[in-house]
Amino acid sequence: MAADRMTERRRWVVVLVGAWSAFAVVAAVVAVHGWAPFAFEQTAIDWCTAHRPELARAVAMAVTSLGTGVVPYLLALAAGVLTALGTTGSPRRRWTTVRALLLPVVWLALGQLLRQGLMHAFGRPRPPVTDWAFTASGFAFPSGHAFTSALCAGLLALAVARTRPAATRAAVVGAVLFAGTIGLSRIYLGVHWPLDVLAGWLLAVGWLAAGAAGSSYLPECAKRSGATRTG
Repeated sequence: MAADRMTERRRWVVVLVGAWSAFAVVAAVVAVHGWAPFAFEQTAIDWCTAHRPELARAVAMAVTSLGTGVVPYLLALAAGVLTALGTTGSPRRRWTTVRALLLPVVWLALGQLLRQGLMHAFGRPRPPVTDWAFTASGFAFPSGHAFTSALCAGLLALAVARTRPAATRAAVVGAVLFAGTIGLSRIYLGVHWPLDVLAGWLLAVGWLAAGAAGSSYLPECAKRSGATRTG
């Protein structure tokens, strides 16, 4: 079991290093460009502005609203509940159960602090307000909706993989679709450049991997559920 635990942590460390290295490259490229949009980014925004009928706009607004506010925290809480259910059964596990329940929500909140700090440090402007089809505030890089949706969906998918291994593939596909759709909606609504969204996804993957690699209770939960891999 100890060997499996170390192997799993090494895999998450590899994911962390890869995701944040890619994030650093994207940030460096945009910074060298003066935080201004690249031609392909402007083209994407122009296309979205020209292909935004009322129904599509309404759907995009409904989708994008899922990437902020209470919904991400409910998904993180669901991840905690799933994991906590796998640690119950004796008084000795009481603290482990509480930690399993709260850690995803806390990790999501800490991730928001990280993302906010980076966003203000970089200070990349958003697309022109005339292109917006939705209200937005703050700087653009990295996208908060892309980061938040990817992180909360990833936390839930990880909890499913650890406690219900047979549903791992469905959980991962659902997480990718959830985060992908919300991230793309930010571009479609004209409030983020494409590289903002990509950076948000990469930052979230790295933060998720950091939490998974450092969480000591997760392998114990996996053992109780009969799963030794995240899938």
